[in-house]
Amino acid sequence: MPNWTVKDIPSQVGRIALVTGATSGIGYETAKALAGAGAKVIIASRNERKGAEVLAEIRAATAGADVTFEPLDLASLDSVARAAKRISASVPQIDLLINNAGVMAIPDRHETEDGFEMQMGANYFGHFALNMRLLPKVLAAANPRVVTVSSLAHRSGKINFDDLQWKKSYSSWRAYCQSKLATLMFSLEFDRIACAEGWSLMSTAAHPGFAVTGLQSTGPRMGRDRPGLLERFGKLMEPVLSQSAAAGALPTLFAATSPDAEGGVMYGPDGFYELKGPPVRAKIVPYAQNKAIWRRLWQVSEQLTGLRMPAPVMA
Repeated sequence: MPNWTVKDIPSQVGRIALVTGATSGIGYETAKALAGAGAKVIIASRNERKGAEVLAEIRAATAGADVTFEPLDLASLDSVARAAKRISASVPQIDLLINNAGVMAIPDRHETEDGFEMQMGANYFGHFALNMRLLPKVLAAANPRVVTVSSLAHRSGKINFDDLQWKKSYSSWRAYCQSKLATLMFSLEFDRIACAEGWSLMSTAAHPGFAVTGLQSTGPRMGRDRPGLLERFGKLMEPVLSQSAAAGALPTLFAATSPDAEGGVMYGPDGFYELKGPPVRAKIVPYAQNKAIWRRLWQVSEQLTGLRMPAPVMA
């Protein structure tokens, strides 16, 4: 996969893709590239006004682009349920399900409407619920792929089962690291389950390295009116260590479309500390490869969301 770019994306004509959080950043670049390759793309996000703008931009970039918007708030299990019901009624199958949306390093502890710590809720539990509800539509596709966007931050994460929602002692960065470790473990366990069940589904993960997006400011400024230390440090390092959102989307796009992509792994940039560069297979730290923790997290997720993997309706 040397120097793989969007020009290497195979035709996606006839495929249906759902991308969460695609109104900006790497999600937007992912949706635009998939639409440019011929896929029907559903953008699922909270901001309907921004969604309308993004649809217009993608249609202007690619004549005849088939893109639609679905309101989705991953910090609300009710919103997830309603969005999944609408999406399931609108398409025969989902070929590509890309779990991209996320929030980072919220300085003070916030909860979702379901009582989850905001980062764990929006980054992980919301996506878990969405995937469980959409699984029948995913398995209705011939060779579906589920791509979950994790982060280099997974390397510093631990799943704190004794205080999963950070009620005892909140750390913005440790909470973020836990949430992105959880998304990676979800991807790995999902692929293990798919293989065990004999499904054609491939689940794989990706991370964008240090891609310059709104992620570095939106979360750290939540509830505050000035940049925090993390945002200021990121701005300082950008000229040397970062890459564009379009470049950051390449690992996701490789995982979603390349014939060479594998399940049960993660893709990221090929560069110093995997911060930038073309997509390659990325490093997964040993803790994240602990299958017992995968299974326990999955079981806890079922309990907390009230959702279990549905029996697939096979064609």
